[in-house]
Amino acid sequence: MISQSTVLAAAFPPSVEDFYLPSILPWNQHGYWFTKITVLVWVAVAAIIVFFLMSYRKPQLVPTKKQWLAESLYGFVRNNIAVDMIGPQGVRFAPYLTTLFMFILVNNFFGILPLVQISPMSHIAFPAILAVISYVMFIYIGIKKHGIAYFKHAVVPNAPLGILPLLVPIEIFSNFLVRPFSLAVRLFANMFAGHMLLLVFTLGGFAMLSENVWLAPVSVLSWVLTIAITFLEFMVICLQAYVFTVLTASYVQGSLADEH
Repeated sequence: MISQSTVLAAAFPPSVEDFYLPSILPWNQHGYWFTKITVLVWVAVAAIIVFFLMSYRKPQLVPTKKQWLAESLYGFVRNNIAVDMIGPQGVRFAPYLTTLFMFILVNNFFGILPLVQISPMSHIAFPAILAVISYVMFIYIGIKKHGIAYFKHAVVPNAPLGILPLLVPIEIFSNFLVRPFSLAVRLFANMFAGHMLLLVFTLGGFAMLSENVWLAPVSVLSWVLTIAITFLEFMVICLQAYVFTVLTASYVQGSLADEH
Protein backbone atom coordinates (compact mmCIF):
# COMPACT_ATOMS: atom_id res chain seq x y z
CA MET A 1 0.00 0.00 0.00
CA ILE A 2 1.46 3.35 -1.05
CA SER A 3 0.90 6.10 1.47
CA GLN A 4 -0.72 9.36 0.45
CA SER A 5 2.39 11.30 1.49
CA THR A 6 4.56 9.15 -0.77
CA VAL A 7 2.21 9.70 -3.73
CA LEU A 8 2.18 13.45 -3.10
CA ALA A 9 5.98 13.50 -2.85
CA ALA A 10 6.29 11.55 -6.08
CA ALA A 11 4.01 14.00 -7.87
CA PHE A 12 6.60 16.76 -7.50
CA PRO A 13 10.07 16.27 -9.00
CA PRO A 14 13.11 16.68 -6.72
CA SER A 15 14.49 20.21 -6.62
CA VAL A 16 17.01 22.35 -4.77
CA GLU A 17 14.27 23.12 -2.24
CA ASP A 18 14.58 19.54 -0.96
CA PHE A 19 17.91 20.56 0.59
CA TYR A 20 16.42 23.45 2.59
CA LEU A 21 14.81 21.55 5.42
CA PRO A 22 12.52 23.28 7.94
CA SER A 23 13.58 23.84 11.51
CA ILE A 24 12.91 20.94 13.86
CA LEU A 25 12.13 23.38 16.66
CA PRO A 26 8.36 23.85 17.03
CA TRP A 27 8.76 27.55 17.85
CA ASN A 28 10.99 28.31 14.87
CA GLN A 29 9.38 26.52 11.95
CA HIS A 30 10.42 29.14 9.42
CA GLY A 31 14.08 29.28 10.47
CA TYR A 32 16.97 27.32 9.00
CA TRP A 33 19.52 27.46 11.81
CA PHE A 34 18.52 24.23 13.62
CA THR A 35 17.42 21.63 11.11
CA LYS A 36 17.94 17.94 10.51
CA ILE A 37 21.26 18.86 8.87
CA THR A 38 22.45 20.61 12.04
CA VAL A 39 21.53 17.57 14.12
CA LEU A 40 23.40 15.25 11.75
CA VAL A 41 26.60 17.31 12.06
CA TRP A 42 26.44 17.18 15.86
CA VAL A 43 25.66 13.45 15.76
CA ALA A 44 28.70 12.91 13.53
CA VAL A 45 30.96 14.86 15.89
CA ALA A 46 29.62 13.01 18.94
CA ALA A 47 29.90 9.61 17.23
CA ILE A 48 33.54 10.18 16.26
CA ILE A 49 34.53 11.41 19.72
CA VAL A 50 32.73 8.59 21.53
CA PHE A 51 34.12 5.97 19.15
CA PHE A 52 37.75 6.95 19.68
CA LEU A 53 37.32 7.50 23.42
CA MET A 54 35.72 4.07 23.84
CA SER A 55 38.33 2.44 21.59
CA TYR A 56 41.30 3.83 23.54
CA ARG A 57 39.78 3.85 27.02
CA LYS A 58 41.59 0.65 27.99
CA PRO A 59 44.24 0.01 25.32
CA GLN A 60 45.54 -3.53 25.19
CA LEU A 61 48.60 -5.13 23.64
CA VAL A 62 46.28 -7.49 21.77
CA PRO A 63 43.71 -4.97 20.55
CA THR A 64 39.99 -5.46 20.80
CA LYS A 65 37.89 -5.09 17.65
CA LYS A 66 37.10 -1.44 18.43
CA GLN A 67 40.74 -0.67 19.22
CA TRP A 68 41.89 -2.46 16.06
CA LEU A 69 39.42 -0.50 13.94
CA ALA A 70 40.41 2.83 15.48
CA GLU A 71 44.12 2.06 15.09
CA SER A 72 43.56 0.94 11.50
CA LEU A 73 41.73 4.15 10.59
CA TYR A 74 44.38 6.33 12.20
CA GLY A 75 47.19 4.23 10.74
CA PHE A 76 45.68 4.43 7.26
CA VAL A 77 45.54 8.23 7.32
CA ARG A 78 48.95 8.59 9.02
CA ASN A 79 50.84 6.19 6.76
CA ASN A 80 48.99 6.42 3.45
CA ILE A 81 48.14 10.11 3.43
CA ALA A 82 50.17 12.13 5.95
CA VAL A 83 53.54 10.39 5.57
CA ASP A 84 53.17 9.51 1.89
CA MET A 85 52.18 13.06 0.92
CA ILE A 86 54.17 15.18 3.38
CA GLY A 87 57.04 12.92 4.42
CA PRO A 88 58.27 12.20 7.97
CA GLN A 89 56.96 15.59 9.09
CA GLY A 90 53.47 14.39 8.18
CA VAL A 91 53.15 12.44 11.42
CA ARG A 92 52.46 15.64 13.34
CA PHE A 93 49.58 16.46 10.98
CA ALA A 94 48.06 12.98 11.20
CA PRO A 95 45.61 13.81 14.04
CA TYR A 96 44.09 16.71 12.07
CA LEU A 97 43.98 14.76 8.82
CA THR A 98 42.39 11.76 10.56
CA THR A 99 39.77 14.00 12.15
CA LEU A 100 39.09 15.63 8.78
CA PHE A 101 38.81 12.27 7.02
CA MET A 102 36.50 10.78 9.64
CA PHE A 103 34.28 13.86 9.83
CA ILE A 104 33.74 13.94 6.07
CA LEU A 105 33.30 10.16 5.86
CA VAL A 106 30.65 9.98 8.60
CA ASN A 107 28.72 12.98 7.28
CA ASN A 108 28.85 11.59 3.75
CA PHE A 109 27.58 8.23 5.00
CA PHE A 110 24.36 9.87 6.18
CA GLY A 111 23.51 10.28 2.50
CA ILE A 112 22.84 6.56 2.11
CA LEU A 113 21.72 5.73 5.65
CA PRO A 114 18.07 4.58 5.63
CA LEU A 115 15.60 7.08 7.13
CA VAL A 116 18.29 9.80 7.00
CA GLN A 117 19.38 9.83 3.36
CA ILE A 118 20.90 13.28 3.19
CA SER A 119 24.47 14.37 3.78
CA PRO A 120 25.34 17.69 5.42
CA MET A 121 28.05 17.91 2.78
CA SER A 122 25.32 18.40 0.16
CA HIS A 123 25.04 21.93 1.62
CA ILE A 124 27.89 24.07 0.30
CA ALA A 125 28.37 25.77 3.70
CA PHE A 126 29.94 22.72 5.35
CA PRO A 127 32.48 21.84 2.62
CA ALA A 128 33.26 25.56 2.37
CA ILE A 129 34.07 25.80 6.10
CA LEU A 130 36.30 22.72 5.89
CA ALA A 131 38.06 24.19 2.84
CA VAL A 132 38.63 27.50 4.65
CA ILE A 133 40.11 25.67 7.67
CA SER A 134 42.53 23.75 5.42
CA TYR A 135 43.27 26.95 3.46
CA VAL A 136 44.14 28.93 6.58
CA MET A 137 46.19 26.02 7.93
CA PHE A 138 48.45 25.57 4.92
CA ILE A 139 49.03 29.34 4.63
CA TYR A 140 49.85 29.53 8.37
CA ILE A 141 52.25 26.58 8.04
CA GLY A 142 53.92 28.22 5.06
CA ILE A 143 54.39 31.52 6.88
CA LYS A 144 55.69 29.72 9.98
CA LYS A 145 58.19 27.79 7.85
CA HIS A 146 59.35 30.54 5.47
CA GLY A 147 58.19 33.77 7.07
CA ILE A 148 56.61 36.44 4.89
CA ALA A 149 58.77 35.12 2.03
CA TYR A 150 56.29 32.24 1.81
CA PHE A 151 54.08 34.28 -0.50
CA LYS A 152 56.99 34.82 -2.90
CA HIS A 153 57.86 31.15 -2.51
CA ALA A 154 54.26 30.17 -3.33
CA VAL A 155 53.68 32.33 -6.39
CA VAL A 156 57.10 32.80 -8.03
CA PRO A 157 58.14 29.52 -9.67
CA ASN A 158 61.69 28.56 -10.57
CA ALA A 159 61.37 29.60 -14.20
CA PRO A 160 63.06 31.96 -16.68
CA LEU A 161 62.54 35.63 -15.82
CA GLY A 162 60.88 36.38 -19.14
CA ILE A 163 57.82 34.21 -18.52
CA LEU A 164 57.31 35.14 -14.85
CA PRO A 165 54.78 37.91 -15.71
CA LEU A 166 52.65 35.16 -17.23
CA LEU A 167 53.23 32.49 -14.57
CA VAL A 168 52.92 34.59 -11.40
CA PRO A 169 49.22 35.57 -11.93
CA ILE A 170 48.45 31.94 -12.76
CA GLU A 171 50.16 30.77 -9.57
CA ILE A 172 48.32 33.37 -7.46
CA PHE A 173 45.00 32.33 -8.97
CA SER A 174 45.77 28.63 -8.61
CA ASN A 175 47.22 28.63 -5.09
CA PHE A 176 45.06 31.18 -3.31
CA LEU A 177 41.73 31.14 -5.17
CA VAL A 178 41.26 27.82 -6.95
CA ARG A 179 42.45 25.60 -4.11
CA PRO A 180 39.77 26.41 -1.49
CA PHE A 181 37.09 26.74 -4.18
CA SER A 182 37.87 23.37 -5.78
CA LEU A 183 38.12 21.64 -2.38
CA ALA A 184 34.66 22.83 -1.37
CA VAL A 185 32.88 22.46 -4.71
CA ARG A 186 34.21 18.98 -5.47
CA LEU A 187 32.86 17.56 -2.21
CA PHE A 188 29.62 19.52 -2.35
CA ALA A 189 28.86 18.67 -5.99
CA ASN A 190 29.36 14.93 -5.51
CA MET A 191 27.15 14.75 -2.42
CA PHE A 192 24.51 17.02 -3.98
CA ALA A 193 24.39 15.00 -7.21
CA GLY A 194 24.27 11.68 -5.36
CA HIS A 195 21.32 12.80 -3.25
CA MET A 196 19.45 14.07 -6.30
CA LEU A 197 20.00 10.81 -8.18
CA LEU A 198 18.66 8.74 -5.29
CA LEU A 199 15.63 11.03 -5.02
CA VAL A 200 14.92 10.84 -8.76
CA PHE A 201 15.01 7.05 -8.99
CA THR A 202 13.20 6.45 -5.67
CA LEU A 203 10.38 8.92 -6.22
CA GLY A 204 10.29 8.15 -9.93
CA GLY A 205 9.32 4.57 -9.15
CA PHE A 206 6.43 5.73 -6.97
CA ALA A 207 5.37 8.32 -9.56
CA MET A 208 5.15 5.76 -12.36
CA LEU A 209 3.34 3.24 -10.16
CA SER A 210 0.78 5.81 -9.05
CA GLU A 211 0.27 6.99 -12.63
CA ASN A 212 -0.38 3.59 -14.19
CA VAL A 213 -0.34 0.13 -12.64
CA TRP A 214 1.04 -1.26 -15.92
CA LEU A 215 4.22 0.67 -15.24
CA ALA A 216 4.91 -1.51 -12.18
CA PRO A 217 7.83 -3.37 -13.88
CA VAL A 218 9.45 -0.04 -14.74
CA SER A 219 8.93 1.11 -11.15
CA VAL A 220 10.66 -2.02 -9.87
CA LEU A 221 13.52 -1.36 -12.28
CA SER A 222 13.77 2.19 -10.97
CA TRP A 223 14.06 0.92 -7.38
CA VAL A 224 16.66 -1.70 -8.42
CA LEU A 225 18.68 1.12 -9.96
CA THR A 226 18.30 3.02 -6.67
CA ILE A 227 19.98 0.11 -4.86
CA ALA A 228 22.75 -0.03 -7.46
CA ILE A 229 23.31 3.72 -7.21
CA THR A 230 23.45 3.42 -3.41
CA PHE A 231 26.41 1.04 -3.70
CA LEU A 232 28.03 3.39 -6.20
CA GLU A 233 27.38 6.30 -3.85
CA PHE A 234 29.10 4.39 -1.04
CA MET A 235 32.28 4.27 -3.13
CA VAL A 236 31.93 7.97 -3.92
CA ILE A 237 31.48 8.71 -0.20
CA CYS A 238 34.77 7.02 0.69
CA LEU A 239 36.59 8.44 -2.33
CA GLN A 240 35.55 12.04 -1.62
CA ALA A 241 36.65 11.85 2.02
CA TYR A 242 39.98 10.44 0.83
CA VAL A 243 40.45 13.02 -1.96
CA PHE A 244 39.67 15.99 0.31
CA THR A 245 42.17 14.75 2.90
CA VAL A 246 44.86 13.94 0.32
CA LEU A 247 44.58 17.36 -1.30
CA THR A 248 44.81 19.05 2.10
CA ALA A 249 47.96 17.04 2.83
CA SER A 250 49.42 17.95 -0.57
CA TYR A 251 48.84 21.66 0.12
CA VAL A 252 50.57 21.32 3.49
CA GLN A 253 53.47 19.57 1.75
CA GLY A 254 53.72 22.45 -0.72
CA SER A 255 53.85 24.95 2.15
CA LEU A 256 56.71 23.03 3.79
CA ALA A 257 58.69 22.47 0.60
CA ASP A 258 61.93 24.41 0.16
CA GLU A 259 61.50 24.86 -3.59
CA HIS A 260 58.53 25.69 -5.79
